[in-house]
Amino acid sequence: MILITGGTGTVGRELVKRLARPEAPIRVMVRDRSKAGSVAYPGVEIVEGDFDRIDSLDAALSGVDKAFLLAGPGERQLHLETNFIRAAGRSKVQHIVKLSALGAALDSPARLLRAHAESERHIEETGIPYTHLRPNQFMQNFLSYRESIVHRGEFYAPMGGGRASIVDVRDVAAVAVEVLNAHAHQGKIYDITGPESLTYVEMAERLTFELGKPVAYVDVPPEAAGAGMRQAGMAPWMVDALLELYALWRLDGAAKVTDTVKHEGKKDPIAFAEFAHDYAPQLGRMVAPDLIT
Repeated sequence: MILITGGTGTVGRELVKRLARPEAPIRVMVRDRSKAGSVAYPGVEIVEGDFDRIDSLDAALSGVDKAFLLAGPGERQLHLETNFIRAAGRSKVQHIVKLSALGAALDSPARLLRAHAESERHIEETGIPYTHLRPNQFMQNFLSYRESIVHRGEFYAPMGGGRASIVDVRDVAAVAVEVLNAHAHQGKIYDITGPESLTYVEMAERLTFELGKPVAYVDVPPEAAGAGMRQAGMAPWMVDALLELYALWRLDGAAKVTDTVKHEGKKDPIAFAEFAHDYAPQLGRMVAPDLIT
């Protein structure tokens, strides 16, 4: 049986949707069963579990031979994932697929990337066969800009002119499905990116076409971006962590393009223009693109 953690999140929901089949049940661990309606497909067993409750991890892993590990980013991410990895070591799990991040490295200047690398290392030390998936930024993160795009035709970030090969979560899930269903990927590390490396200005141009209205990217100095995050109530640790990432991304630290989606995911990768077209209704499309003159 496959166990999915983080199943109600952005990647997790897409992964569960692709894996769910009545003839091959999977298990999804959630903190609150009442909030798991988005993944309540036929063939999905929902179990309550908490990364902080060791007994719940042991129960969730009982009878599982493959596990997809995804804990949300935050100050305690490494601690929570370590709890799960130790529980997996006590179980009969034969393959852990860890959702990591592009650029994960023990010596990274970004704390979130160091944490991912530490978690990867812990998995490797257990001796359990592993696969590390390292996706770039998600295209779906642009949905967090919805209000400013809909009402002001702008989105804001401290990206400067940095390029990023951002990836659609549907492609990340496609790779994860193939990895979970085949032994050939054990011991591998895959960087998962979109098919092109774009500046945020170029992304704004694609949004403009698909939404049928002007959309502009507004570059924000890192100091101002941090102040805005804190004003919005974001925890200071996370503000600093995100600014560390943006400092790398501004210098093309997220510009790498790979063919992982095509080769391992067995599909053509989704370009940003296609993402913008698919999500245009949520981002305030005004008219069909072919009516723009």
